[in-house]
Amino acid sequence: MQTALIQQPPAPVGSIEALADVTRQDVEEFLYREALLLDDWQLPEWLALFTDDASYQVPTTTAPKDASPKDTLFYIADDRFRLSERIARLAKKGAMAEFPRSKTRHLVSNVLILSRSADELLASAAFAVYRAKDGVMSQYVGSYRYRLACIDGRLRIREKRCTLDSDGLRPQGRISIIL
Repeated sequence: MQTALIQQPPAPVGSIEALADVTRQDVEEFLYREALLLDDWQLPEWLALFTDDASYQVPTTTAPKDASPKDTLFYIADDRFRLSERIARLAKKGAMAEFPRSKTRHLVSNVLILSRSADELLASAAFAVYRAKDGVMSQYVGSYRYRLACIDGRLRIREKRCTLDSDGLRPQGRISIIL
């Protein structure tokens, strides 16, 4: 029963003719569904949550809060095309870092709507992502910042920025999963 719910695209959020109609509860539901898609390794369905001009960013742990991937080193700074290529690589058996794939659990909390305009909503959330692989449990903790848009009556991700709260990537060593 639950699998059928997960495979369906996220339900339209109310009657979104204007982002002014979106509530915090709507954003929470959207982010929880996104987390579920990632944990169930439904990466093509996850990618469908993004707009055509989307970006997915993970700044280094030493990057300033307002850093841009244009002039600062990021662990990940993908546009929609690069994100689709990342997903294609993760789906292949040759993706050594993720074959067999890790088991993950994305926990999302403290969801807030920070601002909104006629065409965009800025939201934040806290996250803890647990990754189990080869008998090792890794934990990634930090904050999300989303720029959300409404496309065809549904929320879509224009930008997802994952800021880690650690001093570095030790002991994890790398980010081979999607935060």
